[in-house]
Amino acid sequence: MPLAILALAISAFGIGTTEFVMMGLLPNVADDLGTSVPTAGYLVSAYALGVVVGAPLLTALGSRVPRKRMLLLLMGLFTVGNLASAVAPGYGTLLAGRFLAGLPHGAFFGVGAVVAARMVSEERRARAVAAMFLGLTVANIVGVPAATALGQSLGWRATFLVVSVVGLLALASLALLVPLLPEEEHSGLAQEFTALRDPQVLLGLLTAVFGFAGVFAVYSYLASMMTEVTGFADSTVTLLLALFGIGMTLGALAAGPLTDRALRPTLYGSLAALAVVLVAFHYAARSKELAPVAVVVLGMVGFLTTTPLQMLVMNKARRAPTLASASNHSAFNLANAGGAWLGGIAIGAGWGWTSPALVGAVLAVIGLGIAITAGVLDHRAPGTASAVVATGQPRPSGVTDGVGA
Repeated sequence: MPLAILALAISAFGIGTTEFVMMGLLPNVADDLGTSVPTAGYLVSAYALGVVVGAPLLTALGSRVPRKRMLLLLMGLFTVGNLASAVAPGYGTLLAGRFLAGLPHGAFFGVGAVVAARMVSEERRARAVAAMFLGLTVANIVGVPAATALGQSLGWRATFLVVSVVGLLALASLALLVPLLPEEEHSGLAQEFTALRDPQVLLGLLTAVFGFAGVFAVYSYLASMMTEVTGFADSTVTLLLALFGIGMTLGALAAGPLTDRALRPTLYGSLAALAVVLVAFHYAARSKELAPVAVVVLGMVGFLTTTPLQMLVMNKARRAPTLASASNHSAFNLANAGGAWLGGIAIGAGWGWTSPALVGAVLAVIGLGIAITAGVLDHRAPGTASAVVATGQPRPSGVTDGVGA
């Protein structure tokens, strides 16, 4: 893999750390700011909504900006947002800081995925994108647990200061390792929006919204579930978060080759497995022996869905994949916000700390239904099934997205 993908992975590490660390710090932030855990959970939603707004907005504004420069600008905004979170004097300003930090997230991964795909041969595109996403998974093994432990010992503000430093390191790696890409690879804004209106792209985005919401319905309250229901001490939360990251890494490693081989079957299988695992998680969380295993498996099947969904919208967007790719991260983080919100409603209604797992299972089933519907429609319309790859070139004959496979 090109060294530029390492720079993208380092950036993904920083983004993944700040995105997921708030879940482990919710009890600490709630205590410090004098609010409840479900209310503090809206800090997760604020970041996610920043992604939802920022992905299409910043991608549109930067449609004519060279991709390397765009990546640098987005990482700079990410660093400023985390610094603002670190110095926020109260809940409202922290909410705003989290929203600001989330704004560049989707656009960065949207542009980064296209850059990663264009630096490797066509048959290794999904693996290149998955390699960039490994930064997210490593963040959950190392970054999130370490940042959570730091926040628990020195205060949550220290966590966001350290993430700001990671942002600066990511800026340096992007400047040194990512090459300037040819200007002709940029699509016009009108062309990007036209590609985004493709029914298969829209169905892919809708699949991400519902399917991935199931993961965040649980993950947003994982720390509280493990301490309030399973009976683990607060000090073990960082280990449990690391286990989730290990599962994510296993899912990412499997997702690249599987997606390159058969996209839609990989997507169907991961969503179906996610629904089953979420139901099992509801019961496994009551056992100290089973809960850690369930955390690993949930991370694995949850992250297995990300690469096929990313490649699906990039393929179906044909010659203008950047906005569709960025919008996919809006969809993931709309799922983040929605999952956290619905999980909080279930807990607030008195259904129990593990009730978000059952809510998540229903959401995963809905996502699977949308994915299957999209596959059937694509199979019935052969003209739409031949995607154009992210390089802007027609897909070679014999390479499919797994429709009908």
